[in-house]
Amino acid sequence: MRRIIAIVLAVFLIGGVAAAVVAGREDQDSSTATKTVQGVIGSEKAEFFADPDVVKALAAKGYTVETETSGSWAMEGLDLKGYDFAFPSSQAPAGELASKYHVRQPLPRPFYSPLVVVAHRSAAEVLAGNGLATLKSTDGGKDNGNGSLDMKAYLKAAEGDRTWQQLKGAEKHGELSGTLFISTTDPTSSNSGALYLAAASYVADGGRVADGTAAVDRTAPLMRKLISVQGAQQTSTDAAFRDFVSGVGNPLVLVYESQVAALLAEDHGVDDLVVLYPDTTANSDHTVVPLTDEGRALGELLGSDEELRGLAVRHGFRPQGASAEFTAATDAHTTYLNQTLTGVRQVPVPASKVLHEMARRARD
Repeated sequence: MRRIIAIVLAVFLIGGVAAAVVAGREDQDSSTATKTVQGVIGSEKAEFFADPDVVKALAAKGYTVETETSGSWAMEGLDLKGYDFAFPSSQAPAGELASKYHVRQPLPRPFYSPLVVVAHRSAAEVLAGNGLATLKSTDGGKDNGNGSLDMKAYLKAAEGDRTWQQLKGAEKHGELSGTLFISTTDPTSSNSGALYLAAASYVADGGRVADGTAAVDRTAPLMRKLISVQGAQQTSTDAAFRDFVSGVGNPLVLVYESQVAALLAEDHGVDDLVVLYPDTTANSDHTVVPLTDEGRALGELLGSDEELRGLAVRHGFRPQGASAEFTAATDAHTTYLNQTLTGVRQVPVPASKVLHEMARRARD
């Protein structure tokens, strides 16, 4: 009898241990479980979401984020059913998406980035020598790696079909030839190209924001010239910036400051890089369009979590309402970056319908 009791007790004991192990595993699984959220993002944020440190930080907050890339304006034509969020590069396309999917306001805007023109030093110095740009100088009088692009002077040159050969000093640089222009992305599908037109039209129309067909008509010939001279356009600044860094393509390329800052943070760079900040521009406010509650929670987390903000800065973005974080992180790169955006005028962006029309007319 004692032997039978011992066997029974052993069975119960083994069963109890097994139950405890299973319970422990369930507790462990629940404590590390993550919610998978899916989104469509602008390509300039692809490296941020792919960063192992970002993946780890999001997992610690309970999120696994799966993304696909698209041009910001092209997102409007996608079927976003089943996605948790869209993350275009500015408020205008975000507003269109929010209206289409009946998303409640406000929309999370965790970070932003100014548009800049990256130039090789030879091109920047020729522009400066002809009154189209101003280069920042060090105390010793040596030209620095950043400066300002005079949008009014540049647009006048573009309107007059100026060539590099017509600019004094360009004859010393064989790579500077042909029509003077800034390479941009396609404004009908990409945010940066559309914002370029928004800023250019504002300057060309005497400091007025385009508010309808008549305003678009006034600047359409110049906007068309700015785009048509480029020939085939890239659909993302990511590809255009890679081409510039590798030394191919046009000597003047419109990209996001975040791309330059991220490159510098990795201790990479272009030996003769000069970053020109247009004196009149439209900032790119990266805006989350939540399509589910999980998407909204993620968007708000990107702006509120200190670790994620720090990682965004590492990828060159400026956190909303936390300029000191960007300044501190980029102190080693003030040669190229205008941390305080001194001398840069931020202009309003036309309503989405007007901007769409402007981009379409520019591409006709």
